[in-house]
Amino acid sequence: MPAITRILAPFVVLAGLVRPAAATTLPGGARGWQQSPLDAVRGITIGPIENGLYPNRGYGTARARAGLAEASRLGANWVSITPYGRIYDLKPTGISHDFEASFEENQEAVLRMVDQAHAAGFRVMLVPHLWVETGGWRGELDPGDDAAWDRWAREYRAFVLEWARVAEIGEIDLLAVGIELRTWVTTRHAPSFAAIIGDVRREYDGLLTYACNWDDADDTVILGELDVIGINAFYPLHWENGATWEQLAEGGKRAAIQARELAERWDKPVLFTEFGYTSRRDCAVRPWEWPEHLTEVVLDERAQADAYFALLSPLIDEPWFAGFFVWRVVADFDDVTQEAEWGFSPRGKQAELILRDAYHARWAADGPPGLVPSPFTRLAATRIGVY
Repeated sequence: MPAITRILAPFVVLAGLVRPAAATTLPGGARGWQQSPLDAVRGITIGPIENGLYPNRGYGTARARAGLAEASRLGANWVSITPYGRIYDLKPTGISHDFEASFEENQEAVLRMVDQAHAAGFRVMLVPHLWVETGGWRGELDPGDDAAWDRWAREYRAFVLEWARVAEIGEIDLLAVGIELRTWVTTRHAPSFAAIIGDVRREYDGLLTYACNWDDADDTVILGELDVIGINAFYPLHWENGATWEQLAEGGKRAAIQARELAERWDKPVLFTEFGYTSRRDCAVRPWEWPEHLTEVVLDERAQADAYFALLSPLIDEPWFAGFFVWRVVADFDDVTQEAEWGFSPRGKQAELILRDAYHARWAADGPPGLVPSPFTRLAATRIGVY
């Protein structure tokens, strides 16, 4: 019996007992999600505890189960789980599959989390990430010459196939084959990534996505290999500080148009695999900036809430839009040590009310076609200052 099967076999029955039926294919076309048995994705990303000094707070723990209960009360129906592998720098020669704990321990923790999520009625997306140890953005990695790119492709293939096997054993509903790998999927090296997608399909029978960065989605050439197009949707809603509500709303409409054009071009539904804004003044101008890297921050919960509303509201009646995952909380929802006070988490902030309404509204992707989505009732009140 392969080592991974020995490690994970105890979880197979557990997951199978509680898991709702999953789709392994979608009807063709941009409205495929709407025409499937799946409801629109009302998702929340739950990150692992990223510090080994804090035991019993990560995936699959009692605290994670309590967090899932809170997410359910909020109205979420999907969770995104984000295990990591490490690369040293942006010229990687390999990937360490260990992250804070051994790879085997992380696999077990992820499957416990999947089991908890399925038991609580959630569907699950698994998104294996790469952590750059020396800093930098994974979208700028460059192994070197063609031989170095070939070595890198073999290393990445081994990494993502390990997680594809976990996804298959855990009956995970949606697997992202990569995230923000701009220099790979928008260049002449893209065929090697497309080949990996084919290898993943031989290991995993569920739905596949890839998480483009918002500003390179138009140039990503492997989207035809996927079931649903993923976008990490950190769209700027305006280009200057001090934007008015009307300017933010126009920015949300621009983002919706860009996403719709992508759905039409590839004839596939679009999913926001991540979206988020921090709770600081002018958060919608450069939303991708990491909270800990910022200085002279002015806390502003209303700015975060307005950005959520501006981005999501144009999408509710779009039949090609499968839904979204908000970025993010961590497995222990009560742990406030993982990011700055002005960070991305919406928990306990005005943005949480926007999420609650978005989760409880009817989206076009809920289907069947022709039903009118419900309005964001409380969101209308936010425009006159009521929270």
